[in-house]
Amino acid sequence: MEDQLIFLVLAAAFGLFMAWGIGANDVANAMATSIGSGALTIRQALLVAAIFEFAGAVLAGGEVTSTIRRDIVASSYVVGEPELLIYGMLAALLAAGTWLLVASRMGWPVSTTHSIVGAIVGFAVVALGIDSVEWARVGTIVASWVISPLIAGVIAYFIFNSIQWSILLRPDPLVCARRYAPLYIFVTVTLISLVTMFKGLSHVGFALSTMECYVVALCFGAVVALIGRWFVLRIPVDEKAERRFHYATVERVFAVLMVITACSMAFAHGSNDVANAIGPVAAIVSVAQSGVVGQDAPVPIWILLLGGAGIVIGLATYGRHVIATVGGRITALTPTRGFSAELAAAFTIVFASGTGMPVSTTHTLVGAVLGVGMARGISAINLNVVGRIFVSWMVTVPAGALLSIIFFYLLKWSLS
Repeated sequence: MEDQLIFLVLAAAFGLFMAWGIGANDVANAMATSIGSGALTIRQALLVAAIFEFAGAVLAGGEVTSTIRRDIVASSYVVGEPELLIYGMLAALLAAGTWLLVASRMGWPVSTTHSIVGAIVGFAVVALGIDSVEWARVGTIVASWVISPLIAGVIAYFIFNSIQWSILLRPDPLVCARRYAPLYIFVTVTLISLVTMFKGLSHVGFALSTMECYVVALCFGAVVALIGRWFVLRIPVDEKAERRFHYATVERVFAVLMVITACSMAFAHGSNDVANAIGPVAAIVSVAQSGVVGQDAPVPIWILLLGGAGIVIGLATYGRHVIATVGGRITALTPTRGFSAELAAAFTIVFASGTGMPVSTTHTLVGAVLGVGMARGISAINLNVVGRIFVSWMVTVPAGALLSIIFFYLLKWSLS
């Protein structure tokens, strides 16, 4: 009983530390486009993250959590020694959290998914043997890290081109922006609502039929679109700003839309990346309480709450370093470009979360920003910054694995 309490306390502490790292690094990525484009201030971004990251983590975080919790290490290898899984998951949390602390301090936008998956694989190889890792499942996850930025980049490219074709290249772009902005809001809110109801509400006890989900999502999308239209129509034309920049008022219209996509992006990120912190915590709690490895137990709500709270605290206290890197150094962002990138990334992340695939928010968002940049030509992209980002991605997996191995042996020596 005493050991069980120690494991639970350490799991909660290390899980909170890991969630803090996600907030400091990955949430900063998610909010950086809104801040870099000028659509939101840092204080406003913190408020959006506090509400929607937390909601995404609690309502829709369970699907991906099951992947991180059960599908990377074969449970048959630890059936006889469940404490090895506990030591390993504790080591993975501490390792990934430590690496995120270092990376965030340096302003490196690394992948928290890379960090935790690399850490879990690292301890599994040294503690249980190379065959204990579900390499097919890891291969699928790794493939998603390549596929997701490509998908997000292509979607962002076409979204931005659609904005150019329907609004920016028209004789009267402001009239067109006011006409089409509610449609973009409607599509965004409807799709996010559908995925939330299909995949998320089961975790909090709600059950709706497919038809009811569609009706609620369409109604919710229509209501938010009407509210958005009300705001958009009341944006005054600044003649002085228009003389300096022909699209000044159009960009202010899309700043309103970016508030919607920032909320969607925050919800999408919370639903997917909270699993990187609470997946190992859920595994530790399950094994510590039951002594059984690999059972299909629901994630306790307090673990989801822990992850959501840690993410918000991390962004508030340390997110500024990564925001500075992503917010304006890859390509120059305006609200129209930031909207395209955020919308594409949010769609990619939420749909991946619904299928249980832990994609990297960092990869997805950077892919979307690159897609927007490519719509304006390769010269619009800072290739030096992109190169440094790619190098930081390559270092993350081995760094997480190495730290995990060190912490595994330290925890095993001190707790056994």
